[in-house]
Amino acid sequence: MRRGYIVIDNHIHYWDASPENCNEYGHRWIKCFHAYHKAMTPSDEYLWDLEFFRKAPEDWWMRTLFDESGIDVGILQPTHLKDFFNRGFNTVEQNAEVWRKAPDRLILNGRVDPRDGEAAIEELHRQKEQYGIRGLKLYTAEWYKGVPQGWRADSPEAMRLYEECEKLGIKNLHFHKGPGIDPLTLDGFDVGDIDGAAVAFPRLNFIVDHVGLPNLDKFCWIAVKQPNVYAGLSVAVAFGGKRKRYFAETLANLLYWLGEDRIMFGSDFYIWHPKWEIDVIIDFQMPEELAQEYGVTVTETTKRKILAENSARLYGIDLEPIRQRAAETLAA
Repeated sequence: MRRGYIVIDNHIHYWDASPENCNEYGHRWIKCFHAYHKAMTPSDEYLWDLEFFRKAPEDWWMRTLFDESGIDVGILQPTHLKDFFNRGFNTVEQNAEVWRKAPDRLILNGRVDPRDGEAAIEELHRQKEQYGIRGLKLYTAEWYKGVPQGWRADSPEAMRLYEECEKLGIKNLHFHKGPGIDPLTLDGFDVGDIDGAAVAFPRLNFIVDHVGLPNLDKFCWIAVKQPNVYAGLSVAVAFGGKRKRYFAETLANLLYWLGEDRIMFGSDFYIWHPKWEIDVIIDFQMPEELAQEYGVTVTETTKRKILAENSARLYGIDLEPIRQRAAETLAA
């Protein structure tokens, strides 16, 4: 727990951007990540140099996530990017290495590319059988076998994938729909293709990571009419460090359009240290003029839902044992 709040971080990674794993595009990718890290980290205390940022030691990763930040459950989101990284950037197998060290505190999501056709379906079954995945991370701007072009979330190949997810009980589909990362193009992350997919599969949860930034309005217009579309706050919450007004406006919009039951915390660790991002939510106070304009408030209930309860509901996580462990620790 962090300052008395249960925290489920629904967007974390364990990546390998070491120089020997990168081609020229991989170097561009991790330098872009690091630029976001430097630009948005609010204090030198939480800044890491590029060489450390490329591949962190596993013990540091665990300690930072659990001990320093107080995260109770983290959801690992893979991103393969094998056109940029020789062994992949953040593969299911790489994430599984840390997941096995803390299976009671980590959830491992899967990844497939619908452009692989039936091979994607077979891979989906393998990951479900081997890892028990409860969700997928889908990257619509990712290149395909050297071709610098992404795919649409409402394509026939994607629809076929969702059908199989529904059969297997894989309900949580996370989509990167937000900031561009060099050398991927920003339009590959456009949020518009979520609309038709969410309509077609009302029993699946479409979690839009990064809330479609910089196209927040477009995301909100889709989400307001699709009750199975959710807002993942990763990247968005990082603006709460140095650009507090921008984050306040973002959160006001999300609360106005979606309400407090469909917004979920994600740190995007380790682009940023989760500790200060969690504190952004805990310490947040909606500016009075925004509260009046949007007719929204941020209560203790709102914060607890964003930090844990909404993700717990989607992933079937029982929060009571976490509360009991915390009480026992305080009593010891």
